[in-house]
Amino acid sequence: MRILVTGGAGFIGSHITDRLIGHGHPVTVLDDLSTGRIENVHPAAAFRQLDVTDPQLARKLAGEHFDAIVHQAAQVSVLRSLDDPRFDAQVNLAGTMNLLAYACRAQVKRFVFASSAAVYGNPSAIPVREDAPLNPLSPYGESKLAAEEFLQNQKCSSGIQIIILRYANVYGPHQSIQGETGVVCTLIHQILSGKTPTIHGDGLQTRDFVYVGDVAEANLLALSSDAPPGVYNVGTGAATSILRLHELLAGPNRRPLHVAPRACDVRHSVLDITAIRNRLGWEPSLALPEGLSRTWRYMLNHLDGVARTPAFA
Repeated sequence: MRILVTGGAGFIGSHITDRLIGHGHPVTVLDDLSTGRIENVHPAAAFRQLDVTDPQLARKLAGEHFDAIVHQAAQVSVLRSLDDPRFDAQVNLAGTMNLLAYACRAQVKRFVFASSAAVYGNPSAIPVREDAPLNPLSPYGESKLAAEEFLQNQKCSSGIQIIILRYANVYGPHQSIQGETGVVCTLIHQILSGKTPTIHGDGLQTRDFVYVGDVAEANLLALSSDAPPGVYNVGTGAATSILRLHELLAGPNRRPLHVAPRACDVRHSVLDITAIRNRLGWEPSLALPEGLSRTWRYMLNHLDGVARTPAFA
């Protein structure tokens, strides 16, 4: 399959590109490099520096044929979405609408969309299933939900198949330390830099941490011709508190610095993965300790000015 990966120079998109190329698929990466890095792009991938919100996107991609699109490009900062909800909606909703319009005209067969557990808000039951009420707490969650609804209600005459993947808390190599980033990356960077690890709130809030390589595998499976269209959670089904995460990384004797909770933080977020297990045959393969170890080693080798701590506790 010829596949277009948007956001393919970013954290998750670069891992997806690597996985697809490893399975023999020709891949074109589309990224505006506003947050992605060109060095993340697989050398075998074609690269187009374009913005998904560009109204001339279809014209600029004219003449290229893709069997599928994996849409990872997004504005992912909850805090930025609070400060600038218009920009958030422009990227996450309008960008998705623009890309789908191109996909329909180009008769793309399959469209895989990266959504988020943020669409659930504070769920009433844990682990949360795909049919749970959708009550996002932030403009970011709202924009992802609006994009989902637009995709599910699309009227493409080409009969494009839509698969929506709602990610839990993804972590792993290539995650940026600039701006708002994942808590795993933030804590490791603070520890390696000799700083006191910071936790927002009491640390008893729980998250479902899923390794980026497993997320890439979920996208690969979603592209299979026999993968049923629909909405799927991508997580582990296991709850880990932020305090427990800190203990795994820093050891039991190092105390974190507690600061004020962040706006729109969900208290508990753990995903039920029964649907993706049963319908796509996907399982998370990497346990949290091993995933943290791989992420630690990557950051130790790729960040300048960090203490050369040999391993985490």
